[in-house]
Amino acid sequence: MKLLILTQYFPPEVGAPQNRLFELAVRLQEKGVEITILTAMPNYPKMEIHTAYKGKFYCCDEMNTMKVHRAWIYVSKSKAIVSRLLNYFSFVITSLLIGLFKINKQDILMVESPPLFLGITAYLLSKSKKAKLVFNVSDLWPESAEKLGLVTNKTMLKLSTYLEEFCYKKAKLVTGQTQGICANISSRFPSKKVYWLKNGVDINYYNTNKISVSNWREENGFENTDFLLIYAGIMGYAQGLEVILNAAKNFTDQSKIKFIFLGSGPEKEKLQKLSNDYQLSNVFFFEVVPKHQMQNILISTDAAIIPLRKLDLFKGAIPSKIFETLALKKPVLLGVEGEAKELFIDEGKCGLFFEPENAHNLTEKISYLFNHPEICKTLGENGYQYVASNFNRDLIANDFWNELNNI
Repeated sequence: MKLLILTQYFPPEVGAPQNRLFELAVRLQEKGVEITILTAMPNYPKMEIHTAYKGKFYCCDEMNTMKVHRAWIYVSKSKAIVSRLLNYFSFVITSLLIGLFKINKQDILMVESPPLFLGITAYLLSKSKKAKLVFNVSDLWPESAEKLGLVTNKTMLKLSTYLEEFCYKKAKLVTGQTQGICANISSRFPSKKVYWLKNGVDINYYNTNKISVSNWREENGFENTDFLLIYAGIMGYAQGLEVILNAAKNFTDQSKIKFIFLGSGPEKEKLQKLSNDYQLSNVFFFEVVPKHQMQNILISTDAAIIPLRKLDLFKGAIPSKIFETLALKKPVLLGVEGEAKELFIDEGKCGLFFEPENAHNLTEKISYLFNHPEICKTLGENGYQYVASNFNRDLIANDFWNELNNI
């Protein structure tokens, strides 16, 4: 079986879709699938082409013996809609050109959406390569863009909706990252086969018995008795990270409770300014680190705070950072309603829930964990058992391999 994965995001970039697709590809390859990747020059999340790829229109790398074809993409730090569209459509065009002239016939083409517009390239290449199209939806577009206020132009939204529906209809299989996404698509296209392609975690990689003792706390000036709460990931509008700073204000008289922000994103400068305005000495910001360093940082903390804004849109969301946190036996303070709460709080007993954007409620839950270390430990153990049984990447890949064989 020959499988082409078309995605704008892929390692060496750091991020959720990059990790998820790479890990899936490696496991499918182990089952004998011939994997080819078609992606953009690495630039995310800083929106800067990585040094090794600057000035190139096309190159072909090899990762784990997989061929990775990379095409030029327009990048800009501007948040303007024009810059964003240029970013998306430049790769739509260059990926189509590279795909047509550099990639051989394929059996299956799997495309990652968003960006939704990449569906144009996927459809045309699937026809050219005589490949069956698998449309993987990790976020519902244009619905998300409209509800977050990222796109307000009615004509653009109408055209995007038409493209979304066209892609679903032309796909041999539609896959969704959450049950909520799958349910949404199935409700609109009841005759279409929709498959839940879960996100997950490499349990072996995050095996706490194999990770050497980390001295990250000591290196960064934290005491062994400090209670460290971490947010690690993209600092964007959707996360609503102000709730953490507003909760941190309530612990300025408790020197042992400290808050760590690790990552980058469009809201980082705003958050840093807000922290300074509040004069929060218990809040610390760190830059993005490679994946192999993340486990040493996470294992040095006591719990992770994982919020999203209080929007109906996010009731079907499962932030990927949940999986790595739980695999390292750390509990989550989850500010996400809907599917994530049902799975990881109600069913898995992996942490405590707080109402999204409710700093008072988050403050209460932090105090409870701090004052009950035995419960904190139990929730972490529960989390490990839950993701090992239900979100193990090996099992996910095996089930998906069977699904690919069916089509």
